[in-house]
Amino acid sequence: MSPFLSSSRPFVLTLVAALCLSACGGGGDSGASTPTTGTAPTAPVVVAAGAPKDLGFTDAAPVPDVATVPPFVDNVATNQRGDARYATKETNAGVRVVAGFLDFWTPSTLLVDAGQTAPAQAGFPAVVASNWSGIPGDATDGKSVNAAVLGHNIQYVIDVTTARTSAQELAAYLDDRRGKAYSVSDGLGPLTAAWRAAAQQTTTITGIAADATTVKYDDGGNNSGVGGSANPGFGTVVDLVNNIGENGSTEPAKRYFKYARPWRWSSSVKVVPSLEPAKSSTPTTDGGFVSGHTAEAVRNGFAFGYVVPERFQEMVARGLELGENRILAGMHSPLDVIGGRIQGHAVAAASLSTGANAARKAAARAQAQSVLMTAVGATDATALNTFAHSQGTDQDRFADHAASKAAYLRRMTFGFTQVGDKTKPAVVPKGAEVLLETRLPYLDAEQRRVVLKTTAIASGYPAMDDPEGWGRLNLFDAADGYGAFNGDVVVKMDASLGGFHAMDSWRNDIGGAGKLSKTGTGTLRLGGKNSYSGGTQLVAGTLQADSASAFGVGNVYVGGGTLVCNAPSTVTMAGAYTQLGGSTLQMNIGGNGAGRLSVKGVAALDGTLNITFKAGAAPSVGDVLTVVSSGALIGKFSAITVPAGYKVTPTYTATELSLRIDAAV
Repeated sequence: MSPFLSSSRPFVLTLVAALCLSACGGGGDSGASTPTTGTAPTAPVVVAAGAPKDLGFTDAAPVPDVATVPPFVDNVATNQRGDARYATKETNAGVRVVAGFLDFWTPSTLLVDAGQTAPAQAGFPAVVASNWSGIPGDATDGKSVNAAVLGHNIQYVIDVTTARTSAQELAAYLDDRRGKAYSVSDGLGPLTAAWRAAAQQTTTITGIAADATTVKYDDGGNNSGVGGSANPGFGTVVDLVNNIGENGSTEPAKRYFKYARPWRWSSSVKVVPSLEPAKSSTPTTDGGFVSGHTAEAVRNGFAFGYVVPERFQEMVARGLELGENRILAGMHSPLDVIGGRIQGHAVAAASLSTGANAARKAAARAQAQSVLMTAVGATDATALNTFAHSQGTDQDRFADHAASKAAYLRRMTFGFTQVGDKTKPAVVPKGAEVLLETRLPYLDAEQRRVVLKTTAIASGYPAMDDPEGWGRLNLFDAADGYGAFNGDVVVKMDASLGGFHAMDSWRNDIGGAGKLSKTGTGTLRLGGKNSYSGGTQLVAGTLQADSASAFGVGNVYVGGGTLVCNAPSTVTMAGAYTQLGGSTLQMNIGGNGAGRLSVKGVAALDGTLNITFKAGAAPSVGDVLTVVSSGALIGKFSAITVPAGYKVTPTYTATELSLRIDAAV
């Protein structure tokens, strides 16, 4: 870098009790006193805006009343069949968590009793096996409560299985027959080979076998790999994957809801031909709701994402992809898969919060990080994150973030319209914050709960409005940070801890009336179309704009640290911009206005301006770059630095700062 090039004196910010432009950029002499006749009007005094005011409160996501909504994480052990104590919705957490299905379907009996008996116990009456035949529409079957929703549910399967491609057929076949943990591990993308080698993970299902019409489930592999002491280098990780499904059976729900598989509802459903042998011949114990494959894949995908948060979004997306493949296979309906997703997330949270996994999870994460970094030659977690996203879409089908985001949302709803109340506020289940503790480690538990609340999908979709809130959690979006600032948000990042503590990106479109304050030494990048109005205050560390509207519509105040303009177009500030001495504004200048700053209100400048040029955007001698434009500009940078080989001359006007390129190499 060249020496400091500006010799202008530092601008000392002072509050002036006088006429000024508004903090939102208003100009003129609105509010000025009427001048005495014969005297010239006094020009308004332009002053810097102070730090945005705190709202004085933070947002919260309280746990629903446990007296009326028993938390799944506290009652997961009741998810059993063959036990009279847990044969009802009221007593079985695994049934209760997906009980929203009862708004659309009433089973013939409200008991966990399909092909199931249980002796009387502890005052609970004995369970007698139901007479449900498993055949839709006969006298023993349940009743439709909403024909339109259930009609869409089966028609969706008919449509997608009729239009299924050969590639989709193969994917559906593999995800049906292989161990689910092996299947979802390919969501690790560039890290897949290293993971499978470390876990000693194997499969014997690599394609549709020639004899696939005569065999069922014959994967001779080991699914998740080798755990425990038999695999000292990676066994703790494998144990976490294996145990994240404790008390996670979907059989109690299947035997309670007694809702048939789609191919029994309609002969127009086209089961993948090579999966015909996998169709059960005992319909009385073969309910479709909820999908067991989906629930297990969601749990496995989350376990992988927990210990490798660099691929968190890809892994939760892979779990839902496997769920969709159950529909493409003709084996399950959308509502079956939605139920599996809900139950899978609840079980994952419960498993990480209770039992052996509570102590194991940190050790498993440390082991996974160490082994994978060594395997791929990454020196730290940041380098591991870079490697984890080093492939394009030709090799990593999750590489396109926007496409993966859209696919995840589509797989949450499968084309259902909102049939219930669309205005219910989101709630967050007890313990759900654990799902984000490695992906957003610099936030505290309550902040992670608020992230889940502000990124939850809207209410009203079939079977997703459970009282605890599991059905509406959007974990893909939650990994991209807050969806709204509805109170004061203080983010403290400690770069010395590495990984996401050192640098993270929030890519959601953040709304709300709250204020963002960034402290600590780490770097937070904002990439959404943000509209939060409470303002932005940088105290320490780095805050980077990766989009034009990254800083919302309030004032921006830089009291310390480095503010970076890195958007592909000009960064806009709808309010005022204030920069104090000792802080830095970094502009990564490129074409189309990239890296520049446009302030509607007052821009008050001090501290350092650091200029860099994006690849291919090097200016020529004589070029004049307008780097700051504003409603009114006061003060000057105490120093301006540019890349080695360049010299610039700054020109300050009442509204702009421009740089003339005097030399270039």
